[in-house]
Amino acid sequence: MPSPRIADDLNQAASAQKGLRGETRSPIPGYFADPNLAVVDGRYLLFATSDGSPEWGATAFRAFTSADLVDWQDHGEVFDVRSSAWATGYAWAPGYAQANGKHYLYFTANRGSIGVAVADEALGPYRDSGQPLIAEGDFEGVAIDPSTFVDEDGTAYLFWGNGVAHGVRLAPDMISFAREDVVSYVPEQFREAVWVHRRGRDYYLSWSVDDTRSEDYQLHYSRGSGPLGPWDYQGVLLRKDVARGILATGHHSVSAIPGTDDWVLAYHRFAIPDGNGYHRELRFEQLRHGSDGMLEPIVPSREPWRLPLPVVEAK
Repeated sequence: MPSPRIADDLNQAASAQKGLRGETRSPIPGYFADPNLAVVDGRYLLFATSDGSPEWGATAFRAFTSADLVDWQDHGEVFDVRSSAWATGYAWAPGYAQANGKHYLYFTANRGSIGVAVADEALGPYRDSGQPLIAEGDFEGVAIDPSTFVDEDGTAYLFWGNGVAHGVRLAPDMISFAREDVVSYVPEQFREAVWVHRRGRDYYLSWSVDDTRSEDYQLHYSRGSGPLGPWDYQGVLLRKDVARGILATGHHSVSAIPGTDDWVLAYHRFAIPDGNGYHRELRFEQLRHGSDGMLEPIVPSREPWRLPLPVVEAK
C-alpha cells in the first residue's frame, strides 16, 4: 500500500486531473512516453514509446511531425523491432540521429539490449543493422534508454543506461564504437534516460530520477565542459505539481530551434486524467538558459506550448 503522504498526493492529484484546475491533455492524443524530439527538414520530428500495455509491452515505434508543437501528424509505425533478427519485443525509448545522408534510430528491445535501425528517409522505413549494438550484460547496469548528441564538429555520441550512465563516441558509420572509449558515470540520484545538449561552451547532462511508475519521477541536471564530462551537479530541472494533478515528469529530450536561442524540452508524465506508469502522455516546454549558464527550473505550462518553426526559404 502507498504511504499516507503518497496516498494523499495521489488523491489530490486525481481531483486536480478531473479538470478542477483546468489542466489540458497532451497535444498528441493517446498514450506515449520517452519522447525523442528533433528538428529535421524544417519540421519537428518525434519518435516515442507506444504506451498503454502492461509491462511496457510495445513492439514498434511510431513517428509524428509538426510545424508548431501543437498540431501533429501521425505517420504510423516506422519500425517494428520484431523485424530484426534478434529482438522479440519491448520496444522502448527511441533515440534519433542523422548522418552520412542516412537516418538512425537507436532503440531498446528485449528489456535490456540496444539496437540501431537505419533508413534513407526520416520517416523510414527503418531496417535493423543485424545485431544488438549493446547486448544485455555488456556494461554495468541495464542497457536501456539510448540517446544521441552530435557536437559542433560533427562528432556523434551515444548515451544509455539504467543504474549507471554510459557515454561513448560513435564511429563514423554510426553503428559501432570502441568498447574501451566508453565513459561510465553515476549522476546524483540517477535512474535512467540520460541526455546531453550543448549551448555555447557549456554542456548539460540531464537525467531521470526515481521510477517511471512513481509520482516522484523527475529531471535533474549537471553542467560540464565536454560531452563526456566531467560534470558538476546543479539540481532539479522539472518535477511534479500535485496541486495541478501533474505527476511523474521525466524521460525527456532537448532540441534547439535552428537559427534561434529557443530550446524545447519534451517529456512524459502520467496522463491526465487517471494516468499511471503504463498510461503516460507527452508534453513540451520551453527550456531556458540563465545568464549565469544555469538551466532555469521548468514550470509546466497549462496550455500546450505553440512554437512555430522559422520558415526556411527555398534555395
